[in-house]
Amino acid sequence: MAVVARQEVYGYELSVKLQEYGLEVSEGSIYPILLRLQKEKLIRGEMRQSPSGPNRKYYFLTEQGGEALEDFHRNWEGIKQPVDRLLNRGGIE
Repeated sequence: MAVVARQEVYGYELSVKLQEYGLEVSEGSIYPILLRLQKEKLIRGEMRQSPSGPNRKYYFLTEQGGEALEDFHRNWEGIKQPVDRLLNRGGIE
């Protein structure tokens, strides 16, 4: 959802962008996730003409998706900081 929050993307483009971040996610995994996020109304899809080839379905973050992403970020920070301290022995002896 973080990628979709930054810009509208279509499925294959999303998998390429995730690879740029070092995340190997197959196209076969991307589409079921996008479908689930759509059913949960966290993203919405819109068919558009492609400059080359068939139409593409572009995905956008919904308001509900933005709220869910913010919640995830807060929860992640709450987990990440203690784990970082633990792994780096930050003050724990």
